[in-house]
Amino acid sequence: MKTENNVMYVLRLALTLLAITAVVAAALAGVNSITKPVIDQLTAEKTQQAIQAVLPGGGEEVDFAASSAIVSKVYKGESGYAVEVTPGGFDNTITMMVGVDYDGKVLGISIISHTETAGLGAVAAAATPAGEAFRGQFVGQSGSVSVTKDGGAMDAITGATITSRAICDGVNAALACAATLG
Repeated sequence: MKTENNVMYVLRLALTLLAITAVVAAALAGVNSITKPVIDQLTAEKTQQAIQAVLPGGGEEVDFAASSAIVSKVYKGESGYAVEVTPGGFDNTITMMVGVDYDGKVLGISIISHTETAGLGAVAAAATPAGEAFRGQFVGQSGSVSVTKDGGAMDAITGATITSRAICDGVNAALACAATLG
């Protein structure tokens, strides 16, 4: 008799847990269906703003042969290309847009999204003098870029060498992609 009570008790707990899990899953699916279009629209707007920031006049998406695994999309405009790249940073990937003119020089960098450490790697995307100075040093660069620690000319963000190297990797991938497009 005691064994049957234990089985019923475990079965009741399992069914209760199943019911709670099903309700929560349905609620999450409902919230996702409501918020997904809004999130997609905001992401598209942020991407367009990033294209405008690095490629005056904007551009239209073009097909390309991926020269690097981190190149996501390429937009062609009157003055060059806006290349969306996703290099791996300290915490996760950094989604950024790099403008490259037809002479192979960086027009600008705009960081679309990241999860870098606040106060360290997040400085790369910040609208502060330090963030703008960091991104600004890439403007006009061509060929290959790297941080001074690796023998290059780019000053790394203090305490965020991995993030700085990731930004350099993204810029290098964008320069290489633009070079293959002509």
